[in-house]
Amino acid sequence: MNAHDWTRRQLLNTAAGTGVALGGVSALMGPGVAQAHDGGPGPRNPMKIIAIEEAILLPGLVTQGTALNGAIPFKPEVVAQWMKRLPDVTAYRLADMDENGVTMQVLSLAPPGVQMQPAAAIAVADAQRANDALAAVIAAHPTRFGGLAALPLQDPAAAVREAERAMHDLGMAGFLVNGHTCGQYLDEPQFREVWAALEGLGAAIYLHPTPAPTGDWGLTRGRPELVGPLYSWAAETGGHALRVILGGVFDDFPGARLILGHMGEFLPFHMSRLDVQIQNITTRVALKRKPSAYLRDNIAITTSGVMDDNMLRAAVTAVGIDNVLFAIDYPFEKSAQAVGFLRNASLPNAQIRKIAHRNAERILRL
Repeated sequence: MNAHDWTRRQLLNTAAGTGVALGGVSALMGPGVAQAHDGGPGPRNPMKIIAIEEAILLPGLVTQGTALNGAIPFKPEVVAQWMKRLPDVTAYRLADMDENGVTMQVLSLAPPGVQMQPAAAIAVADAQRANDALAAVIAAHPTRFGGLAALPLQDPAAAVREAERAMHDLGMAGFLVNGHTCGQYLDEPQFREVWAALEGLGAAIYLHPTPAPTGDWGLTRGRPELVGPLYSWAAETGGHALRVILGGVFDDFPGARLILGHMGEFLPFHMSRLDVQIQNITTRVALKRKPSAYLRDNIAITTSGVMDDNMLRAAVTAVGIDNVLFAIDYPFEKSAQAVGFLRNASLPNAQIRKIAHRNAERILRL
């Protein structure tokens, strides 16, 4: 079975197992549940919390899958819980948010989203369907959900049109791309018009790991545990972000903004070495600044999946408090653990509130 067939079958199986209708979004809304949860967190949770890397499966897409295709040895019982929650909005998701004091989730397509669709026309249609469905979820719960729209980068001109529609007509907060697009990376020349549009829109793009590597990596051969969240996703996504920096994207578009999850995919803790070694390397593009400058001025990071106080304080020191945002990575991480980590962080209260919601409100204009 090829990747296209698998992702379609996975969506069909998921929908069948959860009662989601592929023809529309009504099943996602859940009958009679919205009003019970739309009041938001109660007085016991006074701090506003916005989580911005929160996955969802949406109905009606030709190509959609998750990182659960057997390449990574996730435990079956864990996968079953994830698959139960990914297509849902009201039965599990809002209840989980209320229980843990999460004011808003900013939703985006579960990986690989539309990025692995080789047919550009299908990718464009899928992105439009996904963004329309996501907009309907947000419209039903406007105080509880925001959205990061899908971008069909297989056709850069169409991606620009969809970006403008998503921001102007659908009210999206920004965009999320799941790794490379059929082997193409965001520093490549064909995407310059997309970066120009995003800069003009003032819209950030969240670069999320993909479960589809571009080729065999000898390091992980025979050691599948290294594939995915234990190692390869961070290395691949951090490397993708470095391609954007080294490709001169932020010199050409100084107002562009990239967001990286998982405490910056290793990069905040590598900044000093980047600055030192870039002086010893002949780069293909002559950069105007040190790599660390772009990491502080053009890249924001989120806490998704890295719930360690030492790492948080180090990241704040490295990239600055205005560049750190909260994320859970629901349903792949537990909300209670992520929120508890945030509330108990050994940072001044003003800084915790910036991470909890103020930076997201500013960068994503929520």
